[in-house]
Amino acid sequence: MTANAASPGRPGFLRHQPRWRKTLADRLSMQDPRTQYPQPPFPLQPQPVPGQASQMDPVPDHGETSYQGSGRLRGRKALITGGDSGIGRAAAIAYAREGADVAISYLPSEQADARAVLDLIRAEGVTAVDLPGDVTDEAWCREMVATAVDKMGGLDILVINAGRQQFREDISQVTSEDFDKTLKTNLYAMHWIAQAAVPHLPAGAAVITTASIQAYEPSAILLDYATTKAGIVAYTKALAKQLLKKGIRANVVAPGPFWTPLQSSGGQPPEKVAKFGTESAYGRPGQPVEIAPVYVLLASQEASFISGEVYGVTGGAGVA
Repeated sequence: MTANAASPGRPGFLRHQPRWRKTLADRLSMQDPRTQYPQPPFPLQPQPVPGQASQMDPVPDHGETSYQGSGRLRGRKALITGGDSGIGRAAAIAYAREGADVAISYLPSEQADARAVLDLIRAEGVTAVDLPGDVTDEAWCREMVATAVDKMGGLDILVINAGRQQFREDISQVTSEDFDKTLKTNLYAMHWIAQAAVPHLPAGAAVITTASIQAYEPSAILLDYATTKAGIVAYTKALAKQLLKKGIRANVVAPGPFWTPLQSSGGQPPEKVAKFGTESAYGRPGQPVEIAPVYVLLASQEASFISGEVYGVTGGAGVA
């Protein structure tokens, strides 16, 4: 089922949209991409971890009013970790509008954002599965996969996207607890989830992981985060070699600066959040809706000859 989310009469429509949030016509019309979305400076807006998209200024655009599907994932069954906000939310909205059933996992403290996404998924007439829990818990990761398979009647798209990022100015400030939690969120959970999911994936299924430009151009203040993102690239490339023997593809998306709660909830110093995206060639951060089509492509049968690849969406910086 496909539909244009810009219709105010549809269930799940967000009635109080930021004035700059795009309609479908806005997003697809030819325009200067440097000024298509908000540019810094942004207000100071520190949030407690894990942060909520609804509390950001400007509120990120995940495609709520602009993404329109064309049936590219009709009948598919997707599990997306970190699907309440940011890139995961944009992928969840896009997948539902392309016709897929969608399960999203998120921390229980992120329920307000998650509820809005689940409403948008259900508005497309597809199944929405609610999976609150902590991916640093191995037992929960395995239970989450089993529940998603049970509620959707299968699984053929797996998006491992949930991540943890915190800045530390000096190596002396990166505690063992910091390092452990970042690795468990970004690497261990990826392994637990993939290991639990692979036996359920049929030939033709797709696995997509979210890395970062940090895997290639690490920031001095993101030691542990950058380390895990490089690990995600290596793990996914190795996994792709295994899975292709089963007819399953695996690929990586490596974003650059994107306007998500990861940044305002301790991922960057507050003064850097106010200028976030300034250093990109665009002079602004990406909006989550701008990366959603890549997740759709990699999940779809149109990407049948794409596996073991890293897709950079970096605002002109590239990945190498």
